[in-house]
Amino acid sequence: MKQTDIYVLSGFLGSGKTTLLKEILKKEKALGRKVAVLMNELGKISIDSNEIDGDIPLKELLGGCVCCTIQDEVEAQIQTLLVQEKPDVIYFETTGAAHPVETIDGILSPIFADQLRFKGIITVINGRQWLERSTLSAPIQQLIMEQARHASLIIVNKEDQLTEAEKAKITFELQSICSHAFTVLTTYSKFPFEKLLEMESHIYSGITKTSVHALHLSTFVYTFKKSIAADQFEFFLRELPNTIYRIKGYVKFHQAKYPDLFQYSYGMPLFMQEEMNMPLNMVFIGENIDWKKVENELNLL
Repeated sequence: MKQTDIYVLSGFLGSGKTTLLKEILKKEKALGRKVAVLMNELGKISIDSNEIDGDIPLKELLGGCVCCTIQDEVEAQIQTLLVQEKPDVIYFETTGAAHPVETIDGILSPIFADQLRFKGIITVINGRQWLERSTLSAPIQQLIMEQARHASLIIVNKEDQLTEAEKAKITFELQSICSHAFTVLTTYSKFPFEKLLEMESHIYSGITKTSVHALHLSTFVYTFKKSIAADQFEFFLRELPNTIYRIKGYVKFHQAKYPDLFQYSYGMPLFMQEEMNMPLNMVFIGENIDWKKVENELNLL
């Protein structure tokens, strides 16, 4: 089965995400890869989508955030792209208010998660805004920190407005909170494109074997081969580490006609009975997790 690479473009309002996306699309065109774009805007009108060439498949998600209000629409649009366009790579530009964990949760539907290869998060930071973030509200400061902490590639924009001392301060602070990421200071989102291509795939599944001991936010897709015992699954959940933040997927229990839709968020499980057969895929999102150990435990159920 073909797997499509998917990258998330993150960053607070005004950081330069769309400028970065345009730069990336120019590089992708030179490579000859088939690209598709998803753009999420909080408002009901998209301005940034006018910046994208008309020959690139584009889906707009307006009037809400992937984190909460439009998750179903996100899933539908990604599935449409996979079926109709069959792209080599998808770039998803989030709203400035999007949290990385909720974003990944929104794009990796268990219906098609095995068709995607999540490559990581590219976070764009306005250098001046980073230095002056203490003037922002506490929730916004925390969001900006989280967007940086979970990134695999960090683009610090507006380098030309910074002194050498300020550049050194920003670099030191970002390396302190996100030592695994490659950080580049630049203007107009220019950066070495090979760093994007070199980004590790932070997904581990029975289909795609990649880094097992990921040291930051990563994902794991598991496919059940059979029905399982409900009590054993509940015991498995109780033993999970608290750095598994999200689980979403379908699980079929013994004696059940159809699988249950299962969702798990920060330790709270939720089961909803389905009325049809669904693919028994389950998507996990966590931090500093040995996914091979999790897979072995699931295999024993």
